[in-house]
Amino acid sequence: MREIVTLQCTECKERNYTTTKNKKTTTGRLEFSKFCKRCRCHKPHRETK
Repeated sequence: MREIVTLQCTECKERNYTTTKNKKTTTGRLEFSKFCKRCRCHKPHRETK
């Protein structure tokens, strides 16, 4: 039931990371604070389709 999802920076919209999530337990979109290479600082990264 795990699905591969892509994380996108909320500031510059660059897709930097991929991760997996369980579709049964996590129905909403994931959001993590990750390092963005283009912005060169930690920014929120949100799941995209």
